[in-house]
Amino acid sequence: MTTLIAVAHGTRSPAGQAQIRDLVARVAARRPGLDVRLSYVDVQEPKVADVVRAAPDAVVVPLLLSAGYHVRVDIAEAVAGTTVPVARPLGPDDVLLATMLRDLPAADAVVLAAAGSSDPAWRADVEQLAARIPGTVRVGYVSGPEPRVTDVVAQLRREGAHHVAIAAYFLADGLFYRSLSESGAATVTPPLCLDPAVTDLVLRRYDDAHASAGGLTTATTRL
Repeated sequence: MTTLIAVAHGTRSPAGQAQIRDLVARVAARRPGLDVRLSYVDVQEPKVADVVRAAPDAVVVPLLLSAGYHVRVDIAEAVAGTTVPVARPLGPDDVLLATMLRDLPAADAVVLAAAGSSDPAWRADVEQLAARIPGTVRVGYVSGPEPRVTDVVAQLRREGAHHVAIAAYFLADGLFYRSLSESGAATVTPPLCLDPAVTDLVLRRYDDAHASAGGLTTATTRL
């Protein structure tokens, strides 16, 4: 039996931990014949490398929103020397955009809030998502590069926006997500993993990687 190794970032937030466990449980329930295991790249145990060693006939599915450092380094090192394929991360994807749009209330302006990264490709993905949200939309980051979410919200208010909504590009609750409630925005969309559609997205990533694994010779070529 092939194993789906779901790889989350990890968080100290009990709510965030429960949300990710629930997402993985939904994936397992949707595909009863599939062995689904949860692992992490940071903060929590077990680490992805340990789970890969215990389940060599597996597909790794990053529960991450970009192919950033954790995919390119942590996960790549975990599968190095194996034939375990690595699926694309969950983001960016139309499913996640639809989730944010569905939860966005009517607003004068929207801030697409993301964690932040020094990776230009990651920032380009976020900018492309923002460009597909109707209305006045700006990008703000909680950490890393400027501009900060709080500064973007304040600038929009100075420009005359009375109701600023945040489209939260975060998979689960955690320190970064909770900070959005203190940004000055009127509303914040829920963590993305709460949407049942994300369950299907995880399985689609698994199926795509599993189907294409036969034509790939090394784990590193699959990233």
